[in-house]
Amino acid sequence: IFVLDTIPCLLSPWSEWSDCSVTCGKGMRTRQRMLKSAAELGDCNEELEQAEKCMLPECPIDCELTEWSQWSECNTSCGKGHMIRTRMIKIEPQFGGTACPETVQRTKCRVRKCLRGPGMEKRRWKEAR
Repeated sequence: IFVLDTIPCLLSPWSEWSDCSVTCGKGMRTRQRMLKSAAELGDCNEELEQAEKCMLPECPIDCELTEWSQWSECNTSCGKGHMIRTRMIKIEPQFGGTACPETVQRTKCRVRKCLRGPGMEKRRWKEAR
């Protein structure tokens, strides 16, 4: 009996690997090849695409901050003073991410005028009369 051998399928060489699917961090890349001729007397079971993981430098992580706190009370009970408000760093910048801006702000405040010693006595004397 005459037996026909199956003719192996003809494949093109693998293409170059594609670029990584990401611009930073972990991604995938692929390569392909083509079927040059149909497999005769049988199927062609060769893979036509391959994928593999690729790793580029870490992605930049920008600084992240909480919301501002409420303004503090004025630091004086009379005259000119200041108030502050703060915010906390939630995420420190890494791999060239944007730096953290200020975490403390200060602003001027003014409470009623301070009364000097002698003036206080005169006022008390008037009130007493």
